[in-house]
Amino acid sequence: MTVQSFLFKVDKVSTWVGKAISWLIVLLMLVICVEVFKRYMLNAPTAWIFDLSNIVYGTFFMLCGAYTLAQNGHVRGDFLYSNMKPRTQAALDLILYFVFFIPGILALVYAGYQYAGDSWRILEHSNTTANGPPVYHFKTVIPIAGALMMLQGVAEIVRCVVCLKTGEWPERLKDAEEIDVIEQQLANSEFVSDEDRKLAIEGAHQIEEAAKQRGMGDGAKL
Repeated sequence: MTVQSFLFKVDKVSTWVGKAISWLIVLLMLVICVEVFKRYMLNAPTAWIFDLSNIVYGTFFMLCGAYTLAQNGHVRGDFLYSNMKPRTQAALDLILYFVFFIPGILALVYAGYQYAGDSWRILEHSNTTANGPPVYHFKTVIPIAGALMMLQGVAEIVRCVVCLKTGEWPERLKDAEEIDVIEQQLANSEFVSDEDRKLAIEGAHQIEEAAKQRGMGDGAKL
């Protein structure tokens, strides 16, 4: 297995989990809409809806962390980082991974495992409302999310090492190719001349190439 294939395999795992878990947002929207209707139209609020919304959103938030890291979507103060050379970016990312990321994620997995184990032993239920729903399955999400983040973090560390050796960031598995969408829309448009279509596609490719050269979108965002 080559280094690039390993990176793509890890990215695929994180992307698959992220896409699967993203459907929880649809569930959360439906739950809230139904509850608003029941509360204000039928005057029949549900006591445990607050717990359910917390569980659904919390699961989404935790399990999409690795996906966001794989897509390099975590928030970063980018005004300095984007102007650095790729090797400088990689060196900075590598330091931050070993100083903050790895200790933090290991602590999350360890504490989350203990936390979830205690919850399962007592079959814990929410105490926000009387007869609250069970939460031990929800707390199990904590160590699972940490493990997924650690797996993706290993891939990001490998990316940093490769960049330090080659001076370029290795490819990242993209969830969506915006340039392809632009090309398809322009190609099927009846209101754009051939010359304008060609210029627009060339401009889109130039923007993408410039972003790659600056190393934007690569490295760890902590």
